[in-house]
Amino acid sequence: MTQTGKKYDLEERTAKFGESVIVLCRKVRQDNIISPIVNQLVRAATSVGANYMEANGASSRKDFINKIFICKKEIQETKHWLRMLKSSQPAID
Repeated sequence: MTQTGKKYDLEERTAKFGESVIVLCRKVRQDNIISPIVNQLVRAATSVGANYMEANGASSRKDFINKIFICKKEIQETKHWLRMLKSSQPAID
């Protein structure tokens, strides 16, 4: 729980994030340039939640930290692909 009393459910939040990216990508008109960007974006964005789930099942504290670090890397990659998608589709906001 947070200080405001709201549940901080990262499992649910990471799942909804991946779903939101999928919904966004379904709206994008794809061509030979856009398709690989969309593919990489969906892979990175949905990987965040998958790696978070793995972290929750970690066999040790060290394993947990490693899996959380992978989540951080996937979020950074997702930011990159969102930027590339934005630059290739200026009308997307």
